[in-house]
Amino acid sequence: MPQVAPPTTPHTGADGEPLRVLLASPRGFCAGVERAIRIVEEALEQCGAPVYVRHEIVHNVHVIARLKAMGAVFIDDIDDAPDDRPLILSAHGSARAIHENAERRGLRLVDATCPLVLKVHNRARRLTERGYHIILIGHHGHQEVTGTLGQVPANKMSLVANVIDVESLDLPEDARGGPIAYVTQTTLSVDETSAIIEALKARFPDIHGPDAADICYATSNRQDAIRAIAPQSDLVIVIGSQSSSNSRRMVEVARDHGAKKAILIDGPDGFDWSCLEGVANLGLSSGASVPEDLVEGFLEALAGRRTFSIEPVEVASETISFKMPPSLKAAV
Repeated sequence: MPQVAPPTTPHTGADGEPLRVLLASPRGFCAGVERAIRIVEEALEQCGAPVYVRHEIVHNVHVIARLKAMGAVFIDDIDDAPDDRPLILSAHGSARAIHENAERRGLRLVDATCPLVLKVHNRARRLTERGYHIILIGHHGHQEVTGTLGQVPANKMSLVANVIDVESLDLPEDARGGPIAYVTQTTLSVDETSAIIEALKARFPDIHGPDAADICYATSNRQDAIRAIAPQSDLVIVIGSQSSSNSRRMVEVARDHGAKKAILIDGPDGFDWSCLEGVANLGLSSGASVPEDLVEGFLEALAGRRTFSIEPVEVASETISFKMPPSLKAAV
């Protein structure tokens, strides 16, 4: 059961209308995001600017802007990385071909891939070596999905994004009649993924799945917190970037679990405060790549407009942390 704390002392705003803010927890940075950001900061500290990062290290415009100001250069093609500077791979994971290309060039490579994504990569490779055809549940074009697809030969993995994809899936000829397994993108909606897994089991009764879903603990916890506040909320606001898969899924979960309305915003700047007209109960959370100061900034801006009290709603306590990669000191 979620723990609902007593309301805090009301914050007095301009209009005097009381507002109840249900503040979801856990929210914000997960362990994988914290680790990835620390890797870029440590590389900058150890060898100075610039350091090069393939793709956005995490999907948040504010984090990226801050790291750019510190000297990080974000690139899409590693051919744009010079030979004499560190190259960091983003938290979402990269195809094996990227690693191999970097090694051929002798680049000083630091892999910031989230350990939970690496777990999916390793499982896919092991199963492929044992003769399985892999079905990846994920969103077309997402960086994590692209990286996972690139762990094995192209004809050894198929991608499905929904139940319809499962029903229409045409396996390669050499996979028909052989063993099949599935893995999932880590930042999906738990509810949606469950439906896809059930569809896969209905079509392939002997399909092999992980002992536990590949969806990461932080994604699950943030969605559980949204489920707890959504039925009580006239409006749920999730702070996060449009490029963030886990943030978008949180909005979907809020809509599916009773919120009258749910929206995704980058932060307080540019927010249309007229959205709060008629709102008595406001749910508030943030995606796994969002710094807490954006939530604090939103509440500070809200305090100038509305009288409100905060009720924290906690569904889990997170104590997980990930070690820095051994390659960091050697690479920089």
